[in-house]
Amino acid sequence: MPIEVLFIVALLAIICVAFLLFKRPIYECMLYGYILMVILTGEYKNFFTYIGKTSTDTLFYSIIAFLVLAKILDATHAIDSVVNVIISVFGRFRGGAAYTAVIGSTFMGALSGSGAGNVATTGVFTIPAMKKSGVPAHLAANIESASSTMGNMIPPSGVILTALACYNEFSGSEMSQSAFWIACWGVAIWFIIQRILTVFVFCRYYKVKPMAKEEIPSLKKTLKEGWKNLLLPVIILAPFVLDYLFKTTLFAERLGDGASNFSSCLLLFTPGIAAVYALIVNRKKCKEKLTETIKKSVSGIVPVGATIFFAYCISNLFAATNIGVAIGEYIQSWNLSVVALAFIVPLITAILGMVFPGSAQTKIFGTTIIAIFAAAGANPLLVAVMLPVITGAMEGMTPPLALCMYTAMGIAESKFKETTLNCLIWVGIHYLLAVLCLLGILPILGI
Repeated sequence: MPIEVLFIVALLAIICVAFLLFKRPIYECMLYGYILMVILTGEYKNFFTYIGKTSTDTLFYSIIAFLVLAKILDATHAIDSVVNVIISVFGRFRGGAAYTAVIGSTFMGALSGSGAGNVATTGVFTIPAMKKSGVPAHLAANIESASSTMGNMIPPSGVILTALACYNEFSGSEMSQSAFWIACWGVAIWFIIQRILTVFVFCRYYKVKPMAKEEIPSLKKTLKEGWKNLLLPVIILAPFVLDYLFKTTLFAERLGDGASNFSSCLLLFTPGIAAVYALIVNRKKCKEKLTETIKKSVSGIVPVGATIFFAYCISNLFAATNIGVAIGEYIQSWNLSVVALAFIVPLITAILGMVFPGSAQTKIFGTTIIAIFAAAGANPLLVAVMLPVITGAMEGMTPPLALCMYTAMGIAESKFKETTLNCLIWVGIHYLLAVLCLLGILPILGI
């Protein structure tokens, strides 16, 4: 066994001890992990080198930009309008509020990339609505939790940005961001269908009824009040779709070399445009001044940003010392088939997800996972777009450290045992679908 494997064990150990035993915040635990890795690898002279490299990583700032956007959407109550419109459409159906949670939380989760944060922002609306329509408290908690974590694998979440960086590192070339996003949507469609079908089965099992007519807002009224916020997904996604369709044709003819620059800057200016739009159309709903909104937004994402930052530092150290490569070669020496890897790797990432945030886990182990599957004969692009599924989406919903489940359980006031047992069903179904995708059994758009 190479010593690099022991490095990983030591890293996980110090994070688990600091988090579980001493109850330290996860970003602080990641810092301790980085310091330990510097000591074990003897990279003392490069301590600030890896920090400096992270500080100039444009992908890191793109993730932060989308996190700030999510906070602004929350502060401007833009998501409220979206949820109300969905309720007005689906509230008339059996379990309609549950479908609202799937759709609304998927939308918000894609923007925030934070499962627990998404539960907190959308769950306060969707969970009470589900309980009112007859959904048991423990099921309402898990529907919201599973839906929120799914947002981490739908563009433009931070985990997907990290997965793209891992694929580019493996391939040695830069793939179009838009093409990668289309492939991620191809994977996400299967999981959206799975969540909806699972909700359908549970609603039948628990005999959930439609929402009371007096609790369903008028579609005409909600559209009149919230139609402007329904344009937010268009504002965010349209530039990437257009870039995917016209990058090598119309844009290349009109912009020349600027076409590639347009692709590169999409991740930075898109959240800014969406944030400005949300602030303008919802300015009357903001109870605070713009400066106060931005101030609270920044302070709210500092813990998440710090966690990702130190995870990037660890990743940079791993890359410089070839730790990931060594571990990859060790696992490759087992000569496991694609079938074996498809079953084993998601289990490993599920365990890692109990401690590591999706973006951090993907950044640290993503390139190695792609290399291992590619060596076994799998399509590396397929594995890359599956990284958010087995890291980001698993983060927060796998007991015993399921932060998303705990957050939703607190809102739903459900019991721990019932919620955990039901959660295991959602995790199991998600795992099996991930295996099918990794095996190439299901057709994926864009691959």
